Amino acid sequence: MPTDAQNACFEAGIKFGSLYHQFAGTPVSPESADSLARAIEESIANQPYCEAVRVTIRRDELEAALEDATADYTELTGRFLDVEMDIEYEGTAVQTKMEMEDGYPLMKLVSVEE
Repeated sequence: MPTDAQNACFEAGIKFGSLYHQFAGTPVSPESADSLARAIEESIANQPYCEAVRVTIRRDELEAALEDATADYTELTGRFLDVEMDIEYEGTAVQTKMEMEDGYPLMKLVSVEE
């Protein structure tokens, strides 16, 4: 039988998978970045056990990607996202984050408190 901490970590993984695969490919521009970040937060916050979601779209990366582009937007990918989530399951609090590490959007546990 999984422990509450294991279930809480599983829930965090489900939310990251949903967040990433639901929104990857969404058109994003510097003008729409803030509203898209809020929409991602509000969408993921609807899921069970999710206490908080904080999404930042990395404008510096976004603007750099658009410098030589022919369009005013690009597709959302993990390289543009910094995400923090707080999950609570049966009294276990899990803090997570996603950030770029060595060119890859890495999702990881920050802390697990029972």
